[in-house]
Amino acid sequence: MPARRWQVLSSSDLDRLRETVFAVLAEVGVRFPLPRALDLLAAHGAVVDRSRDMARLPRGLVEQALATAPGEFTLRGRDPACDLPLDGRHCYLSNDASGVFVIDPDSGERRASTLADVADSARFCDALPQIAFAWGPIVAAGDVPIGPRALHEAAAVLANCGKHFQAVTCVGEQATGLLVEMAAALAGGADELRRRPLVSLVACPVDPLGNDAVSLEAGLVCAAAGVPCGFLSLTLGCGTAPATLAGNLVVNAAAVLADTVLLQLASPGAPVFFAGAPSVMDLRTGGYTGGGPEDDVLAAAATQLGHSFGLPVNMGTMATGARDPGWQAAVDDALSTTASVLAGADMMSGAGLLDGSRTLSYPHLVMETEVYRIVQRLAEGIVVDDEALALEAIGRVGPGGTYLADPHTRRHAHDIWRPAVWDRSPYDVWLAADRRGAYDEAAAIAAEILAGHRPEPLPADLAAELAAIAARADAASW
Repeated sequence: MPARRWQVLSSSDLDRLRETVFAVLAEVGVRFPLPRALDLLAAHGAVVDRSRDMARLPRGLVEQALATAPGEFTLRGRDPACDLPLDGRHCYLSNDASGVFVIDPDSGERRASTLADVADSARFCDALPQIAFAWGPIVAAGDVPIGPRALHEAAAVLANCGKHFQAVTCVGEQATGLLVEMAAALAGGADELRRRPLVSLVACPVDPLGNDAVSLEAGLVCAAAGVPCGFLSLTLGCGTAPATLAGNLVVNAAAVLADTVLLQLASPGAPVFFAGAPSVMDLRTGGYTGGGPEDDVLAAAATQLGHSFGLPVNMGTMATGARDPGWQAAVDDALSTTASVLAGADMMSGAGLLDGSRTLSYPHLVMETEVYRIVQRLAEGIVVDDEALALEAIGRVGPGGTYLADPHTRRHAHDIWRPAVWDRSPYDVWLAADRRGAYDEAAAIAAEILAGHRPEPLPADLAAELAAIAARADAASW
């Protein structure tokens, strides 16, 4: 709960950005390659060009639709202790998603990820208190056929993690319907799922200012079921967005808002959120790498912009471009997390993956939770009240004394941040321990979690029901 907020945009800058977003939606429009989406938009006053699958959304339509979206709601966990109120005051960290490699905990070599890795990584996130909800999954089940893959991944996460699951890989009406069935089975029925949404969904526009039909279908299924859904725009400056940061923000927000409007027109009051991971092209390679000062300031500004439309925000955070958990990863993660937390992002997704969101490293994920703990303490600020000012303690100790044994110190010593991973031992102790450092400690913690952590298991009947739904996905025509 950050004590202060970093408002990277001035009020006048924020107003100009918002006006430009509205202008893009009304004058340029967004591509919706789904006939029923175009029908719905046209029925509510959008200007539709069916030959190009384009819709231009007047400002009044956008504002009217956004007014029906709830500003606050709660993401529920299978374990109620893991429920997450999106109330504008809390910031929650989750893992990154859709990696395709794992640094094998035993061999240390990079290899392709499997369904077993999906289950293991879900158990790992269940064990880490700083990971508030499961996103993704972190890595893809590369050994499962692509059609039913998302359902097997979802079943593995739901069985191995008691926290809320925000699915990223589920697209299309059929697959998303099966995901909702899984969640309803766990919740105790469709009505209970609407009351306690155990899953949510992230869908992605096709930047710039476009969509896939399957992403729109997925969002509409979730909205109808009361399952929270957000559209995540991944604009890349110089490629799918203007080179300027302001222009990048405009294209990013316009795509997200257009799809949010569609869901509200279809299911007024459906829980929705604003999601984004705006970045810039690496001008040496032409690709996305992750990390850099533009990413950090874009994340803070996009968070502020999303909140200005009255929506909770999930902002891409961490997701370093570094290949190993070294200096580059540490700097990327620390600055990115600081920007997102101080801007007040409700959800932050991106821990655990290296190499531009490609490769899972368990020790890296542990070290990122240490970074997050540091930023948590930074965001708390300084309490200034009678107890914190310590006037009585200062009087008791007086000049030349020590506060070590004072009652005030005993009450507050545990408030001071202490590392779980970083090494602060004296130099000679460090040498005697074979120069053991943060990575070694993180690797030991990771190995202990993988060997020993087991979440509360699903009841046998529910486990069987999830398996049956996944089997239906296997038999479906994709």
